[in-house]
Amino acid sequence: MITIAVLDGPVDTGHACFDGADLVSLPTLVTDTVRRDGQMSSHGTHVASIIFGQPGSGIAGIAPQCRGLIVPIFSDERNSATQLDMARAIEQAANAGAQVINISGGQLTDAGESDGWLANAVRLCQEKNILIVAAAGNNGCDCLHVPAAMPNVLAVGAMDARGHPLDFSNWGITYQQQGILAPGQNILGAKPGGGTERLSGTSFATPIVSGAVALLLTEQERRGEIPDPKKVRQLLLQSALPCDVDIPEGTRRCLAGRLNLPGAFTLLTGDPMSDELTALAASGIEASGGCGCGGTAVVASPGVTTSAPTEPQAERFVTTSTSEPDVALEAATTLAHPSISNPNSPMTTHQVTPSQAPSDLASSQLVYALGTLGYDFGSEARRDTFKQLMPPFDLGSGTMVPANPYDARQMVDYLASDISEARSLIWTLNIELTPVYAIEPKGPFARESYLALQELLAGQIQPESSDSYIERVSIPGLLTGRTIKLFSGQVVPVIEPQSTRGLYGWKVNNLVNAAFAQVQAAEGDANEEAMRRTLDSFLNRIYYDLRNLGTTSQDRALNFAVTNAFQAASTFSQAVAEGMELDSITVEKSPFCRLDSDCWDVKLKFFDPENSRRAKKIFRFTIDVSDLIPVTLGEVKSWSSPY
Repeated sequence: MITIAVLDGPVDTGHACFDGADLVSLPTLVTDTVRRDGQMSSHGTHVASIIFGQPGSGIAGIAPQCRGLIVPIFSDERNSATQLDMARAIEQAANAGAQVINISGGQLTDAGESDGWLANAVRLCQEKNILIVAAAGNNGCDCLHVPAAMPNVLAVGAMDARGHPLDFSNWGITYQQQGILAPGQNILGAKPGGGTERLSGTSFATPIVSGAVALLLTEQERRGEIPDPKKVRQLLLQSALPCDVDIPEGTRRCLAGRLNLPGAFTLLTGDPMSDELTALAASGIEASGGCGCGGTAVVASPGVTTSAPTEPQAERFVTTSTSEPDVALEAATTLAHPSISNPNSPMTTHQVTPSQAPSDLASSQLVYALGTLGYDFGSEARRDTFKQLMPPFDLGSGTMVPANPYDARQMVDYLASDISEARSLIWTLNIELTPVYAIEPKGPFARESYLALQELLAGQIQPESSDSYIERVSIPGLLTGRTIKLFSGQVVPVIEPQSTRGLYGWKVNNLVNAAFAQVQAAEGDANEEAMRRTLDSFLNRIYYDLRNLGTTSQDRALNFAVTNAFQAASTFSQAVAEGMELDSITVEKSPFCRLDSDCWDVKLKFFDPENSRRAKKIFRFTIDVSDLIPVTLGEVKSWSSPY
């Protein structure tokens, strides 16, 4: 069964249109509580119903028999989400088995650029052959949203019943390569609490395309083939129909063309669509669509009325109309010969082996993350209790001032004398000054874990010249599914360290020194300057360029490679001795692994900066991440490659 994840607002799964639908809600940082008058509840319920609405319910979904994952990222209290929030949800959906991810929202950018978090999540979907279908945005301009404009995503613009691009639908050169138009005007959908309504926007064109993707994947499955989302994306772009519009920028606004499901089906199978599938697609698409004959009032934000929806974050556009459709959306279901070719080369299918873990961890989400420690109070009251309990601070010469709980030096001293108070803090793991996790030790070794956190924090406040200075920490633990709201209002997930195992702190320079000493003891003639430069590049690239949340198997393997830098140094000492420098770091599923384990190959590629013709050197070491603390397997392998 094909699985579609809907990353949106809360969904009223109790609506009659979902009776019989196979829907599973995944816990996220956003509450899934539905409000009848909530803007994001309305948005999420409407989007989900376009895909999963059951036959005979009054809302004919495009793919009613598919399995659905409901992953809330927008809340009624905060109808926007950060790229980090979106990245978390994408990874969560990918790990839960989604083959298609529908995102009817995005963030306006200058040139389609994204934060590293979101780039990593989109890259994960590419590696797992998961298709992200995302709204192009409603700014009515030559402008781009992410994730719609990101590589390998299928962007969706909105058209009317005549197949003309709607005025508010975004366009851009990137969308011409990877975007299609679908019906997006007066789209019928479910309303929280019961009933239906018609809304307009690229948000509601997007689930029509996601449903079309699911139908083609289902057909592949029916034919005994492995469902291939990348191939389906290619065929939808290749079969898209041109727009016949009399406007100067019509070609650009048409993106790669209009949705042509029968044409994509014929390219996929070599045969016309079956009557049954044609009827299913037609009933879903036509029941959703409408004509542009009704008056509309578009609400972009409370108290602001505009002629076109604008929303840089969650695509919060709502239209109201009393008009009923009088034109079937033939533009989406007319069989025609493909007229726009896809420049992308054919894609191959990649199968991903599920992670294995010891029996006591089999149902747990493991985390192995890198960053810096922080702490938070959660509320003014909790902060004030620390201010009252902490002793006055001596400024020198006997001058005493009230304690400042925000001063990490004072907090370290206070916790050293009363470690039980560490439980009253919200400990955080920060990456690039952004809290990404709350750390809450549990179990019989919780006290020892809190002591370790206090010691790590004490190291972070030391001068950088000190041997005791700690620059980075590693935190292994279990993702609990719970969240905590910080004093700033930010909500972060909670991870639970099970013991002090894997709670490490280090300074990059000290790690380089130790690793170099290890290599020098083995080889003796290692180039110290080059070794330091290369190892420093390896560590900092993972900290900054490849920073991640440490939840996927490949990210845990990558993060462990940093904490196990001794092996990394041993790995590339030979290449450095030959004058080569680090080129790239990749992580791939290992073909060699123990039974019931989850093994990944970390590959380091080196090149000769003075001789581009010289073959590159590749080193590979294998890491098993099936347990809470990863472990390295076997010997380091190396070979030469011309690429």
